[in-house]
Amino acid sequence: MYVEGKVIAINISEKKGVPKKTIPEGLFRIDHGLEGDAHAGNWHRQVSLLGIESINKMKALGIEGLCTGKFAENITTEGLELWKLPVGTRLQIGETVQEVTQIGKECHTKCAIFHQVGNCVMPTEGIFTKVLKEGLVRPGDKIEILK
Repeated sequence: MYVEGKVIAINISEKKGVPKKTIPEGLFRIDHGLEGDAHAGNWHRQVSLLGIESINKMKALGIEGLCTGKFAENITTEGLELWKLPVGTRLQIGETVQEVTQIGKECHTKCAIFHQVGNCVMPTEGIFTKVLKEGLVRPGDKIEILK
């Protein structure tokens, strides 16, 4: 293990296409993702992660009202350049182990943030994982890159 970050927030939504609300802790299940989240399921994009550093880039462009969950990320992180992690990287996040399955995504329907400033960070700096070891994740938990 050599680099670490931390969890800033856990975010959830009951339906797709809406910002997520922050919750005190999340239960992440194997082959599913975050219990109760609309994007969870047995596929390669079970959990989405975005760094607070990416959110702050958008704030610096003058976008008002940005906070955790606005980009529909399940886990808001701090201290890691997520988009630089190779696919296949394993992360210890709280009690869980998750594997990076995708970097970025195609943005099919441009979100409100894109329409406001002509750009969004989730398609380029967000990452997706699948859950290999289930458990709870809470704000303040360490994120460690496993060798």
